[in-house]
Amino acid sequence: MQEIFQNIYSQMLDPGRIPIAMAAWLLAGIAGLITGPMHGNANPFLWLIFDKTIGRIGGRLDNRDRTQSDLFSRGFFITMLGLVAAFGLGLLAERLVAAKPFHNITEILLLSFVLTAGTVWFALMQLYFAMRDGKSSKGAYFTIAHSTRTDLSGSDDFGITRAGMSLAARAFDKGLAAPVFWYVLAGLPGAYLYAGLAFFAWRFGRDGFSKGFGKTALALEKLMGYAPHLLSGLLLAAAGLFTPAAGMTRAFIGQLFGPGKAKYEEGGLPVTAIAFALHVSLGGPSTDLDGSAIKRGWCGPKDATARLEKGHLRRAIYISLMAHLLFMVSLAGMLFWAGQLF
Repeated sequence: MQEIFQNIYSQMLDPGRIPIAMAAWLLAGIAGLITGPMHGNANPFLWLIFDKTIGRIGGRLDNRDRTQSDLFSRGFFITMLGLVAAFGLGLLAERLVAAKPFHNITEILLLSFVLTAGTVWFALMQLYFAMRDGKSSKGAYFTIAHSTRTDLSGSDDFGITRAGMSLAARAFDKGLAAPVFWYVLAGLPGAYLYAGLAFFAWRFGRDGFSKGFGKTALALEKLMGYAPHLLSGLLLAAAGLFTPAAGMTRAFIGQLFGPGKAKYEEGGLPVTAIAFALHVSLGGPSTDLDGSAIKRGWCGPKDATARLEKGHLRRAIYISLMAHLLFMVSLAGMLFWAGQLF
């Protein structure tokens, strides 16, 4: 039986990619903490490039006055165009690695373009320090707003904190676990293809409340993202064991049986894990940067508070850090299973 599992493992996964993924995570973490978010975007660098190019084209086409069928066809076209571009970039990256490997440095750098880690921690810590010191931090608010595509102009500190905590969970899922999952399975083309899908779901999906333009991206992203999504929820719940005033058991129970679970499009199991681990309410209705109403449901235990303060944000940052470390431990475990760790 063990031999059967090892054969399946060797056919589906390339263990040689795991150390590269770990190094790319380390690069994304350190570089992000040093430089901070670029143009107020804490998401992967590829998302930023797409947002400045094809995202602007899509923004013009996503006219809410159009019919649902018209928006769907427009969204389908722009999403397919973007996926071709993302996959093409992945193939180009793979060829560049083959031509100029530089002891795997090229591949590490190119993979880091579809990951995010340090920029999210930078933004959340900037917000935490501003709240702790009682100061206004326009840079932190702008980054949280832009990275979550949420209009925070009329929000209080509680609403901004909820958005930041949700960003910690969703960035771990879509900006680390999922692209690394597809990189290990399919190399750079797989990672870039998923990152392109995740961008379109983030930019036009509106957490499932798209009138039609983002429907294609949402459906395809869920197809590719569901398996790593389960892993993200598991690791964030497990991170509650190592976080002060958090609970691992209630996070697992909340994901399995909690009536306050978040829908997949609204953050799903990762957001649910943080909400139940810290016994808080996340989510809730909001308005996106395009002025569309996002009728997001509330996530968390029934008796939990939505009046979140700096202490809640600090523990969310801690959970995020622990989840990242657990993810690296999981990758090391895969290497050990493959007999390549020692």
